[in-house]
Amino acid sequence: MRIDKYLWCTRYYKTRNKATEACRKGQVRINGEVCKPSREVLPADKITVRKNQLDMQLTVLDTPPQRVGAKWVDIYRQDTTPAEDLEQHKLIRASKEYYRQKGTGRPTKKDRRDLEDYLDEPE
Repeated sequence: MRIDKYLWCTRYYKTRNKATEACRKGQVRINGEVCKPSREVLPADKITVRKNQLDMQLTVLDTPPQRVGAKWVDIYRQDTTPAEDLEQHKLIRASKEYYRQKGTGRPTKKDRRDLEDYLDEPE
């Protein structure tokens, strides 16, 4: 099975086109080598996918016949991403959300004054 189709079938990418784009950009590696979208995936291959500033690592257990449901994904792959990387990614996401909630727009004049007062205060 092609790598782009495999990543789409195991729900790493929402569309096969996005999986193909990621392969072309060099964000997908098989056994440490950058691969083309047409590269064949075999059981026991180690795949590294760079997505959302996180290097997700997985081991291929089997190739699915078609796109599978989220409950059945673990039959075809084993997630070997280190727990430290996942924790670091969660901290980065939390720090971005802490500063300003998404969708609240630009800071107001009052927000800017509050920030300046906070930064100017002696500790």
